[in-house]
Amino acid sequence: MEVVLGEKDAADWIYRGEGAVNLVLAYNGSSPDFVGKVMRIQKAPRSRSQCTTDTSVLSMFDCLIWKDTNELVSSTSKEVVGQLFVFYVMRPLLGSEHVDVGMHVLVSRKFLESIENKVRCQRPAWRVDAAKVDTLCDSALLISDHSVFPRGALKESPCISVEIKPKCGFIPCSRFIAEGNAVKRSITRFRMHQVLKLHQGEYLLQVIALFFNFRFKISQISEYDPLDLFSGSSERIHKAIKALFVTPQNNFRIFRNGSLIFGGLGGGTDNTNFVGSEALEDSIEGLIQADYGLRTASFLQLVSETIFKSGVLDRLLEAQKLDLLDIEGAIHAYYNIVSQPCKVCRDLGDGEFSRIYLSLHSISLEESLKIVRDYLMATTAKDCSLMISFRPRENGDPGSPHSNVCLESTNQSFEYKVYFIDLDMKPLEKMVYYYELDQKIVSCYTQMEKMDNGPSYFANSGGSKTAEIQPDSSDECPQ
Repeated sequence: MEVVLGEKDAADWIYRGEGAVNLVLAYNGSSPDFVGKVMRIQKAPRSRSQCTTDTSVLSMFDCLIWKDTNELVSSTSKEVVGQLFVFYVMRPLLGSEHVDVGMHVLVSRKFLESIENKVRCQRPAWRVDAAKVDTLCDSALLISDHSVFPRGALKESPCISVEIKPKCGFIPCSRFIAEGNAVKRSITRFRMHQVLKLHQGEYLLQVIALFFNFRFKISQISEYDPLDLFSGSSERIHKAIKALFVTPQNNFRIFRNGSLIFGGLGGGTDNTNFVGSEALEDSIEGLIQADYGLRTASFLQLVSETIFKSGVLDRLLEAQKLDLLDIEGAIHAYYNIVSQPCKVCRDLGDGEFSRIYLSLHSISLEESLKIVRDYLMATTAKDCSLMISFRPRENGDPGSPHSNVCLESTNQSFEYKVYFIDLDMKPLEKMVYYYELDQKIVSCYTQMEKMDNGPSYFANSGGSKTAEIQPDSSDECPQ
């Protein structure tokens, strides 16, 4: 696409949401080149100078990690690197039918500055404080809007979509997990991370509440268990979807015709961006042919049946399980690659586990590269989102390229499509951060478990212990 988007074009793009790395915009204009598209614009941390002259795309060590993918290493644009990573690395893992590589469109600095000014008031405050639009970029990624179906059908049908962040769907069993962290072999990362967020959120809210003498409305720990979603059991999948709906946080959103009708715009549970379950019943009238009060339950059943029937999470789980050694093993391979003394071994001293880790420091560079490369791919798979879109299928409709699913409770048939999104490349430099976060999550969980009031943190009692669980930069990590 030869067009370069300028300042006036910003008026046609509206805020859809964002993650840790990208801002997502939906097109609201009339140009046939952009109708039915969304744009992903890279963000820059506010701590980074906007006048930097660093033009490096991949670090020397990242180039070493991905050296077998020549197109990736030789790219001169970080925006293109992200697209090529999806095409050459994640697409073969997850299936071309479920991954949209997209295309790049040129953007001017004026366009990016206008977008930054336009969407600032719509973004969650904590996201605004953390990052802004990266105005040094000269292109943005354009992909199909997978919350809607392509236009051009003889009869336009309404569409309802759900975006799910599945998180890590297995329990690690690596022999490199320290005995003090053995809880990782029985409790999911997601559940433990919830406790850390609860603990951090409670402390922060107590301080603010004391200062302002103000009572906050707070949300509960999620009862969602990723193991249910990845189980392959229709009953357990339905249990997982209901749990996500009850406490969506930044893991569950619903759209109608591309517009958000349930969940947070930027992740989290900010009331200004949140549409309640009562309004959802009205929003899906006509799409789900059930009486008021029964439509939401029918839709959740539709989502569950589709995940079960499609088997789409099987490939995602396979990609996640590339993490064979857990971060507690992969971190040692990382230090082999960067040719630095291993700080983990230094802190452990001469104990038994230090001797176990010596085996990792005696492997070849190629073996170390494979361990870390697989870990980073698995990390992307643990942090991506799943977009499932539905539209009613009328009797007598001609053949469609999309799959079909039947919702027995309403006697309706739906076409559906499934795509993985947010398949961002993880840089090697994050490995130390991933290790430190992992240790913090496990330490907090085990400490809370030992406390006298520990059971109230872990019992699935519908929120006996609650606090605002605010997403932070750690949300880009596998959970």
